[in-house]
Amino acid sequence: MSGCLTCATEHVNRLGVSSLVEIIVHLRMAAIISLFLKSMGSLRGKRIWITGASSGIGEALAQACRVEGAELILSARRLSELERVAAKLATVDSSAPITLQVLDVSDTAGIPAVVTSVIQQTGGIDILVNNAGISQRSYAVDTSLDVDRRIMEVNFFGTVALTKAVLPDMLARKSGMIIVISSISGKFGFYLRSAYSASKHALHGFFESLRMEVWNEGIRVMLVCPGKIRTNISLNALTADGSAHQTMDEAQATGKSAEALATRILQGIRHEEEEVFFGGSEMKAVWIKRYFPRLFSRLIRKQKPE
Repeated sequence: MSGCLTCATEHVNRLGVSSLVEIIVHLRMAAIISLFLKSMGSLRGKRIWITGASSGIGEALAQACRVEGAELILSARRLSELERVAAKLATVDSSAPITLQVLDVSDTAGIPAVVTSVIQQTGGIDILVNNAGISQRSYAVDTSLDVDRRIMEVNFFGTVALTKAVLPDMLARKSGMIIVISSISGKFGFYLRSAYSASKHALHGFFESLRMEVWNEGIRVMLVCPGKIRTNISLNALTADGSAHQTMDEAQATGKSAEALATRILQGIRHEEEEVFFGGSEMKAVWIKRYFPRLFSRLIRKQKPE
């Protein structure tokens, strides 16, 4: 051991202290750069399937992923709207392919065949973004059970069915990421959103459990909890009888942009975050509820129902 120390000392003496410091600095910089590059992993060539891609968050995320060079699979119920989005994305300087796949996530029986077709066309899915969903604007006492079931079918069962159909391909490759666009309503309930909030709470229970089950298989699960985002979600929200709300909420109209949220989601992908929160001052409610639940109850009841 003393011989080794002597050799090391002689080597240091030959190099000189300044040279040794320079080497250490270079090694530290190399390590920092390596970690940075790992955290900023490129999405170029990644096959990303986005549901609910015809507007709002889905459309904004498709744009952001296109800029990154990702291969996109875009799904929604209306082909005409998907074609509009694809035409917009075609203006981005990227040669990555865009696949359009009409999909109604509430038709859970038809999902396995759609997934098989998409995997055959693309060779597999690297990232699945479960964004399709529908909101609610009605009091629980007035809302028919059919409307409650419809919201659960789209927001929960449709998301679970698509994930289960894609999962075997990811497990076979021991790689993949599943992203679920939830809401702060998945953390606490709010006026006029009983079924909607229930569906988002259900997503958290399911996907937090799934995350544990597939972690060792190289698959990551990320839940995204936006606050108020400027989209048409309130216009399309279901009322008590199942008709569209057709009203833009004031808070929704003044919310954060879908593009800003898309940028935050990409950051979450790069860092393999488990949960992403994004919004305005309403996000404080999540933390107040966690640490001061009784204060939260008093404050939330004073909010304007809309």
